[in-house]
Amino acid sequence: MARAFVFPGQGSQDVGMGKALADAFPSARAVFDEVDDALGEKLSAIIWEGPKETLTLTENAQPALMAVSVAVMRVLEKEKGFSLADHVKFVAGHSLGEWSALTAAGAFSVGDAARLLRLRGQAMQKAVPVGVGAMAALLGVGVDVAEKVAAEAAQGDVCQVANDNEPTQVVLSGHKTAIDRVMEIGKAFGVRRAVPLPVSAPFHCKLMQPAADAMAEALASVTVLAPAVPVVANVLAEPISDPDDIKKRLVEQVTGTVRWRECVAAMAAAGVTDFYEIGAGKVLAGLVKRTAPSANAMSVGTPADIDAAIAALTQ
Repeated sequence: MARAFVFPGQGSQDVGMGKALADAFPSARAVFDEVDDALGEKLSAIIWEGPKETLTLTENAQPALMAVSVAVMRVLEKEKGFSLADHVKFVAGHSLGEWSALTAAGAFSVGDAARLLRLRGQAMQKAVPVGVGAMAALLGVGVDVAEKVAAEAAQGDVCQVANDNEPTQVVLSGHKTAIDRVMEIGKAFGVRRAVPLPVSAPFHCKLMQPAADAMAEALASVTVLAPAVPVVANVLAEPISDPDDIKKRLVEQVTGTVRWRECVAAMAAAGVTDFYEIGAGKVLAGLVKRTAPSANAMSVGTPADIDAAIAALTQ
């Protein structure tokens, strides 16, 4: 039996997330204090009190979700005596969740991760004027069909696969004009439903190149350590541990496809039977089950979840 810890991405945020952890465990409270100090503002107040529109802003949601995930990890380690290196084979995260995974595994300090994710969110938002880009989820088809839809809809615009989430859910990203065409032509390719996503920018496509450039510059001056366990990189769907490689792949990830289905499949093929979603929400547990139906998936985000997880992890 092998385990993987996976970390959620943007969209899993909710006002109040992590509050019960911070109230119950000093080590969790300390993570939120570290993030507040690094950013020079009380992000914790936005996380716990809202309003939701402010928390959902990309520049807030990204460091906020990382904070909750790392708070869960700190409780497991500091309060429950759990060792990631001893009990987990891989870590992985969905988009910004890859940063949470790396921070949880010791590659980044919490302060550096918070500052870099604030920059990442701001750079992604600035890369494309509001209204120029869009994203849509295609339900009922896999990545092969989605790529055909994207090619047909592009017509000179950018339209590419942003997230390959699971065998029947793929997200496309690009110019709004192209995504509008996706909505019209999807049915002809067997798409059960095309759902426009409520996002403020077209993530994980070529239009994000200015944000990728900003991240390359920022990462150049930050120390990255080898993680305690390998991280399965979004853009490779393979495990990596070398700090320079980690920096390179995080830059590529800004414009590249989140190959989540392949990441899960690769971990399952390497013997992982138990996936633990560390942080807010339950999105990844569902994606794992649809990609690797024989795997076990558990979401760990509350004090009660932690007790259940520790019981399973120490069997």
